[in-house]
Order: sequence, then C-alpha cells, then structure tokens
Amino acid sequence: MTQSAIKVGVITDQSGPLSFLGIANANVARMVIDEINAGGGLLGRRIELVLEDSATDDAVAAVKAAKLVQQDKVDVVLGGIYSSTRQAIKGPVVVQARKLYIYPEQYEGQESDPLIFCTGPVPAQQVEPLIPWLMQQTDARKFYLPSADYIWPHVMNQKVREVVTAHGGTITGEEYYPLDHSDYGKTIEKIMASGTQVVFNTTVPPGFAPFLEQLHDAGFAKRGGKVVCTYFEENFLGMLPAAHVEGIYSCLDYYQTVGDPFSRQLLARYNQLYPGGAKFTAGSASTGMYRGLKLWEAAVREAGSLDQDKVIAALDHARIAQGPGGPAAMVPGQHHVRMNMYLAQARSGRFQVIQDLGAIDPKERLVEMARV
Repeated sequence: MTQSAIKVGVITDQSGPLSFLGIANANVARMVIDEINAGGGLLGRRIELVLEDSATDDAVAAVKAAKLVQQDKVDVVLGGIYSSTRQAIKGPVVVQARKLYIYPEQYEGQESDPLIFCTGPVPAQQVEPLIPWLMQQTDARKFYLPSADYIWPHVMNQKVREVVTAHGGTITGEEYYPLDHSDYGKTIEKIMASGTQVVFNTTVPPGFAPFLEQLHDAGFAKRGGKVVCTYFEENFLGMLPAAHVEGIYSCLDYYQTVGDPFSRQLLARYNQLYPGGAKFTAGSASTGMYRGLKLWEAAVREAGSLDQDKVIAALDHARIAQGPGGPAAMVPGQHHVRMNMYLAQARSGRFQVIQDLGAIDPKERLVEMARV
C-alpha cells in the first residue's frame, strides 16, 4: 500500500447532549476502518479516518463538514444524528462540494438527493409495522404525540397520524417543544384527561428525560398507558431510572439481544475494543455507520476506483451479507436500505425482542439522477 491514503470523513457528536451516541459512532468508524486496513486496505491503499466532533451543534457541524471537503479532501463523508445536523452537513458537502454523503441515523425519510445515501430505518420500516401491531395487541385507539420541534418529529407524526387513523384510531393531541424543554406539566395533564392510551414520543435529548419522568410521576403507566419511542435503545435505558422507561416499545434494525451469530460477534468485538460508556446500538446510528462504511467499501471494490460516479452507480445496488441485525441491501433507485427490523420492549433494564419482522423495504421515492 504505497499510494496515498483514501480519506474517509466522519462527523459525529463527540461532545454536547448527544455525545453518548456520537462517541459510539466514532468508535464504530474506527473499528470498521481498522478492520479494512488490517485486511489489506481498499484498492491496495490504506484508509485514513478523518474524524470531526460536531459537538451537538449544527453550526459546528457545517464548519467541520466544510473542512473535510475543502481542506482534508476526503472521498466520502458520513455522520450526523439529528436531521437538522444532516441538513447542516448537506450544505457544504453536497450542495457546494458535490461530494458523496452517507447519513447513518434512523430518520423521517424523504431525503432524495443523488449524492446522499441513507443507511438507517425510515417510517415505513418503523411506524408502519409497529402501530398496527400495538393496536392489535393492546386494543389501543387513542394516541398522543408530544414532540421536539424539528424536522424528524413533524414528518414522523404525519406517518403516525396516517397509520393510526387508517386502523380506526384517533390522535388526541400533537404538541411541539424546543429540544431542551423541561416542563411538560400542561401536556401531561392533557394526556391524562383525554383518555390517551399510547404516547408516541418524539421528544429527544436533553428534553426527553424530564418528559418521561413527569409522565411516570403522573401515573400514566400505572393506569395501563403505553409509551412508544422508535429511537429508544440500550444507551438510553442506562441513562434513566428504570421505572421511567419500563415497558417502552421501540422498533429498530438491531438490539443487543438479537441472537444471530454475526450480530453477537460484532457486539463482543465492539465491547472488547471500547468497554464502558457509549454502547453499540441502533438508535445511536452505530448500526447505520457500520452498514454505511461496509456498503461504501463494497461499492468501491465493485467500481474498482474512487471515481465518484462509478462508486455511486455501484452503491445504488450494494449489499452486505452480514451486518448488525442481519444482511442489508440498497434498494436500487431509492438510496435507502432494505434491512431486518425488530419490535422490542424495555423489560428490567434491557430491550427484549418481541417480534422479528424480517427484511422490510424503506418504500422511499426514486432519486432523480439527472443532477449528477
């Protein structure tokens, strides 16, 4: 490997409110790139990871994204958790530099740029299977939607409303708050007074902890109420008192209790390399980071070069036979991934998988390729 290194840029929230997720993203990027390099690199060249901290601040993310493409001259950019961070990265990377960008987090869907590929779940893979299952299993019909005020909750709630009403249910309330909001007293009064049976939560860190605490203290769970939070996973369970999260339903592409041999080996390898705090989970975008890097690697190998048009053409149908939660494949034309999905519930501090949904299509619209 005598040629210059292939540069991969990764932007993650290694500080700030999302650092417990962003640090895991950084760890996964290191792990995957170290493995590729240990196996001889890519196209006979070493991969150099250029890692930047977006500090859970979209303005910082935009500055770091510009640095990666203008100064470091990376060949691809991955990263971002909040959808607003994706938009902040998209400006300098995609709109200005016309560089390939892979977004790893589960999100609201609808991103449709020829230079962007998304490797986390979307509403068709989370809301569409979860809501009908929950309504059937619990006979719940009344849903309340407390939300953070940014892109992801607004679009997710449109899908929730659509699926709930299609199955004979009603939305008893829908409210939006700043991400760091902490007093949900009036909302919880409405939840309790309206006979709401399911709270579909899209409040996010740091505002989600006080919301769940206040909902618990109001006795919502004691009266039989259910809480759904599609991004919730093992990192979050360890952050909050067990009573506040007991019974929460989630729907993601991976949980640590998924039992296929590769998923178990991957988790063991991660835990050995990075023991302690930031866990390998789906809601943190760790699974999407792993998937994104391995699909990009497969695409580069097929293309036989780093020519961006060739890599994009190969990435459009790239697949991996093994990954966290199972195999994964880009759906041609959609720039989103068909992947295995799981329903899980928090029980005694762990997420227990209660339904293996198998491989589910993202059902995103076809990307218009004329701009490339």
